[in-house]
This record gives sequence, C-alpha cells and structure tokens, in this order.
Amino acid sequence: MASSKLTKLLVDVHSHVYLPRYTALLRSRSNAPLIKTLTNPDGKPDDRLLILADEPSTGRPVGPQYWDRDEKLKFMDKHGIDVTVVSTANPWLDFLPPPEAHKLALELNEDLEQYCSTSPKVVDAQIPRLFGFGLLPLVPNVSVDALLQSIKQIAQLPHLRGLIMGTMGVGKGLDDEALDPVWAAIEEAGLVIFVHPHYGVDAKAWGERDNGHVLPLALGFPFETTTAITRLIISGVLDRFPNLKLLLAHSGGALPILSSRLSSCIVHDPVVASRLKHDARYYVGKLYLDAVSYGPEEMGYASESLARASRYQTGSQETASHSSLAVKRSLGSKRMMFGTDHPFFPPLSSTEKWKSVVENLQAIEDVQGWSEEDKDGVRGGNAVELFNLNIS
Repeated sequence: MASSKLTKLLVDVHSHVYLPRYTALLRSRSNAPLIKTLTNPDGKPDDRLLILADEPSTGRPVGPQYWDRDEKLKFMDKHGIDVTVVSTANPWLDFLPPPEAHKLALELNEDLEQYCSTSPKVVDAQIPRLFGFGLLPLVPNVSVDALLQSIKQIAQLPHLRGLIMGTMGVGKGLDDEALDPVWAAIEEAGLVIFVHPHYGVDAKAWGERDNGHVLPLALGFPFETTTAITRLIISGVLDRFPNLKLLLAHSGGALPILSSRLSSCIVHDPVVASRLKHDARYYVGKLYLDAVSYGPEEMGYASESLARASRYQTGSQETASHSSLAVKRSLGSKRMMFGTDHPFFPPLSSTEKWKSVVENLQAIEDVQGWSEEDKDGVRGGNAVELFNLNIS
C-alpha cells in the first residue's frame, strides 16, 4: 500500500487492554482494584472488575474482550478499524509499591510489544494492525532512574509509540516539578503521552441520589482531565518542554470550552501570569485530542480551540477576522484523532455495533467546516503521522 493510501486507514487511538499478566495480578488481590468471580443466577461464573474502592461491590462485568487479542481483532473487523493503538486501562500501577511497580512496568511493556508485534498486518500494507502505549511505574517515591529506565525501554520497543499516563504523576499531579526529568526524557525520545483520567472528582459532588455511573463517567473523568492539564499548563511545563506530544482522552474534557475563561482569570492573577510566556489559549493548540465526544458540535468547537491558538502566541499579529470558521476548524482537525474506548461501554446486544464507534464516526462526518481530507485525517491520517505508523 502506498504511503498516501495510509491516510485512508481507520485508526483507533483510544482502546484498552488488560494484558494476561496484569489480569492475573488483579485476580490475586482481595481489595480494589481487583477482578473477582461471582456466580450468576444460572450458576455460571461471572467475572467482575472493581477499579476503585468506592464503586458498588458488584463491580462491572468483564470478559475476554478485556484481555483476549482475538476479541480485539474481531471488534476491529466488525467496525472496519484497520489499526489500533492499545493501552493498558486504569488503574495502571498506581496501587503498587515502587519496586513492584517498576518490575511490572518493564514486564508489561514487553508483553505489549509481543501482543502488537505478532498481530496480523493491514491487508496490502506492511504495517501491523496493533501498536501500543507503554507504562511507566508512576507511583509515589519511585526513583527517577526507574522512570527513565522505563522510558528508554519504551523508546526501544518498535511497536510501542508512546505511553499512557494518569493525572496523579508520582502522587502530586502533573504540575509536580519532580516530573521535569521525565518530561525531558519523553520529549527527547519523541514519544506520545496519552493522558487518561482515573480518579474523577470528589464523589460528594454527585449528591445522595443514585444516578449509577452517569455523573462520574460523563462529568467526573473529563473534569479530572481538565483540571490536571490546566495545572500542567499554568505550571509552565509546556514552556519548559515545548515539544511534548500530549494526547488527551475524551477530547480534552472541558478545557477547550473554558480556555478563554481560564485566560481571563490568569490575566488577573499576577502570580500565575508571570510564569507563562503566552496566553493560556496558546497552549491548548499544543495539545492533541481524541475525537471521543460523540457530537459534531463538540468536535467542531474543539477543533476551533486548537486552530485559534496561534493568535495567542506572544508577539502574534494574527486576529480573529483573518480566518473563516471553515479554515479554523480545518487547521484544528489536524490535531484530533478517532477513538472508541473499547472494551468499555459495550452494546446491549451481540448483534449491535458499538455506539462509541458509530456515533463518533458519524460526528466526524457531520462536523461543519471539515473537508473530506480533514475527516480522513481525524479518522486515521493524523494518527499515521503522529505515531509514524507507516514505519513498522
């Protein structure tokens, strides 16, 4: 397949796996996070995953689609997905002591390389269907050397093109200066950082009414990402490490829509304003977003927020009147990529297609101001370029 045709691939950048080694660890535990086996009313075993201690004790149902590569490939085939960049799902290694986290990170990265490198190739192309995000042992009190060793390992594994990271860093958040050597090493290696939420926000915010998982998942996860990345921005991380490649889950949460309000607050706060070289909206344009927002209006505005960023670079002479809506959205689309969040949110019927695929693809198709070339980019071409997927 010619390189130009790679831009027509459908590439999923937000797709999770619990590798067998990780699953075995979760099965061995007696407190969250864990996988436990219950018995359903028919007397059959029923695997359940508990990620956080305050979840309902029954947890969520899990099965082979969480760890079996064949199930991942079946899902891809059913939905016409050519290539997937897989990542270990939360809670990653947060719950382990540093030595155990470091050892397991190295092992899981090798496991993920094997998972990807032995996958089938895209028909008529010499690229595998699976690539991966590795893991760092991001836990409190871990040594810098352990983190740097893991980064070096990931950079040397040919099918791992980045790493997944939660919002806590080594315990104090992504604005922790202790992470500066980590950012420097990742930037030098050219790896993509997939920032994904895990803890949500304080459960008290949801009140006493039973609303199931709706508020924590629909609002808590995106708000967590919004806060974590805002803290990273206003701490000056993107000034110190301007070439970091940060890909945010769930289209960056509320950050695109709140970025102008954020800018106004910073202007009126000299403590924060003095730290930054540019208006806060400039840094939004340094980010990459997955297109997992389910609506064309949300995707369209996110792409505008990315595109307008250059006007807010200190010294820029660009103004809002110089660009039409279509041009702005077209520019912003270059930093957005399709994702599914598989294997979470499965359809209720085995014959149905997954809403996360159908609705997000339809949303991409319906964004006003995106050309067919832009849409091809969001569906796959942008990921091919960002992750160098044409190089196996």
